[in-house]
Amino acid sequence: MAREFSSGDAKRLQRRWQDLSSKINRLETMAQRQRAAIQASASAMTGDSSRELLAGVPVDELNRDKKGIRVKMLHDAGFHTVADVLNAPEYRISAINGISPEGARAIKQAAQELAATAQSGARIRLSADDRNPKATALVTALYQYKRLLPAIECAEDFRADYGREIEAAIRDLKPATGGLRWLFSSSDKKERAQSAYDALSVILSDGNTAELDNQLRSVQGAAYVTAKDAWADFAADSISYINILESVMPDVVGGGEEVYGLPEELAENIVDVELNLTGLNCTLRRYQEWGVKYAVAQRRILLGDEMGLGKTVQAIAVMVHLRNKGATHFAVVCPASVLTNWCREIAKHSDLSVIKVHGNQKTAAVQDWIDNGGVAVTTYETTAVFELENAFRFTMLTVDEAHYIKNPSAQRTQNVKKLCAHAERLLFMTGTALENRVGEMATLIAILNQNVSKEIQPMLSLSSAPRFREAVAPVYYRRKREDVLTELPELVESYEWCDLTPAEKNVYKDAIAEQNFMAARRVSWNVDDLSQSSKAQRMLELVEEAKQEERKVLIFSFFLDTVAKVAGLLGDSCMEPITGSVSPARRQEIIDEFDKAPAGSALVAQIQSGGTGLNIQSASVVILCEPQLKPSIENQAISRAYRMGQARSVLVYRLLCDDTVDERIINILAEKQAEFDAFADESKAADDTLELDNASINDIMHAEQESLAK
Repeated sequence: MAREFSSGDAKRLQRRWQDLSSKINRLETMAQRQRAAIQASASAMTGDSSRELLAGVPVDELNRDKKGIRVKMLHDAGFHTVADVLNAPEYRISAINGISPEGARAIKQAAQELAATAQSGARIRLSADDRNPKATALVTALYQYKRLLPAIECAEDFRADYGREIEAAIRDLKPATGGLRWLFSSSDKKERAQSAYDALSVILSDGNTAELDNQLRSVQGAAYVTAKDAWADFAADSISYINILESVMPDVVGGGEEVYGLPEELAENIVDVELNLTGLNCTLRRYQEWGVKYAVAQRRILLGDEMGLGKTVQAIAVMVHLRNKGATHFAVVCPASVLTNWCREIAKHSDLSVIKVHGNQKTAAVQDWIDNGGVAVTTYETTAVFELENAFRFTMLTVDEAHYIKNPSAQRTQNVKKLCAHAERLLFMTGTALENRVGEMATLIAILNQNVSKEIQPMLSLSSAPRFREAVAPVYYRRKREDVLTELPELVESYEWCDLTPAEKNVYKDAIAEQNFMAARRVSWNVDDLSQSSKAQRMLELVEEAKQEERKVLIFSFFLDTVAKVAGLLGDSCMEPITGSVSPARRQEIIDEFDKAPAGSALVAQIQSGGTGLNIQSASVVILCEPQLKPSIENQAISRAYRMGQARSVLVYRLLCDDTVDERIINILAEKQAEFDAFADESKAADDTLELDNASINDIMHAEQESLAK
């Protein structure tokens, strides 16, 4: 048969694939080299951690298994810890009177075995505040590998899609690469060669390989990076670094324990879930991705992760995945204090449409949701407005702070259960440790899964037993912060957006009308009755949640009257407030009393008085009642708890009111920070220079007046 291409054309296709394949192979070699660099840097860091640990281990431990090691002679020679033995050369140990060369080798071997055990359990903690040489080497290696990842993924996808087809086509094309070879080929081989040429022409066309070519070109400079660039990128996106480290060396960040006691068969089902998170605008931690898979696989669950682990983001990710599978309607029920927060988080972290079902337009909002889909976000008190036809079904109902429906006879419980009947999937969420409130757990599980509910009824008095945990595993899943955040600086910051109540709106409008900026800044706290204060109610919820997790709370405000109101609201659980009128000596006495106080205790202070010069490590929750005009003031206040000696992660909550000066203040400061960062090498100096000036304050008040006049 006559061919439609020349041998030169065939050879060009061969060379095209050889060139592309060679670049992909070089990329894989670079990736292997970077993974090795990550492993080496990580091992160096865990080695340091293990040596620090062994510096506190007495040398007597070398003879724990009665190996006949003469530890008294080691003590007499100045070897008091295992680290002392590790750091000494073998000849120095053998020079000790009474220890032979063979004995010295046995001693070194025992010390090295202990070191290996310590290193295998060591965990890495990366922090932009601790840029020591070994941490810098690891972050730089991770940065280099991160820059390779888009090309690696693109090459893997290309080979997965076309690899076998290309290899087969290259073989079939071989007869066409030489004149004599073609002449003596059978008609069948010639036909296959023609088909191979046609297929390769399409697969290796510029249009089909453009993305791969661009990615392969982009990695040429990936190896040439600076430590400064690496740390800057880490500060902006630390989660991706930890995810890479987990994928390369899961043991050093605790990532191999994500099943946390789930039965093997259940864990295998969860592993097999493939997520489609297109439209999710954030990076999930590995434990969060596992939680999403659990929710997808089990359909009706209670997610009990501790506060600060991102239950909201996991719920949003589940909705995004289900939307990508064709689902259209979702609903969220939450306390009124976090209604706005939920709406903002969904809009920020996904492309899902949000419909707030609250206020005067709630009935119309429900109808809009029924007609058009999206995520309907409502409060427990508003659930009664969902009058749905019996046949109406929607994909998933998320119930935040699900312990709110612990009372079966309460109206809100009945309303939520009625809504549950229309949902194909249920995701209940609570940060409260329900193992300690097994009655509440049983109530919620009865809604989620009757079979599991029946199984656990005889075991409710054995809630801490492995048998009970295994029985509830298909429904209840809880991770603790120390299990999954061992590698990160333990500072978790959250914006808590609150909706103004009618009483708050009236007081706020008066402040704006009078151009009283300081009164406007006290939004929510300057109502006569704090039961009408959205910030006060959210603060009480956070304090109660902290109590359940055996945490203590620091609460800061700029305003003396706010400090007094908070202290009065908290009553006996609050220490004497720290204000400017309290002497330094008395301040320390208050802190000492706070250190001895039980979990759930709170210390409230004026941010100018309690925010500097004091160490309050016994607190691990910080609540800021209003945004400050200078970020450094907030940072100093947070540092009272988040400092050397803090044994727990620190959770920071900023209480903010939606569509008020709160929002304008944080937006303007964010813009100023961005401008500063664009023109300064070290943004740390911004702590002392960034603040709102009079012009900015005037702009805020003018904008608020215009907004309220509409």
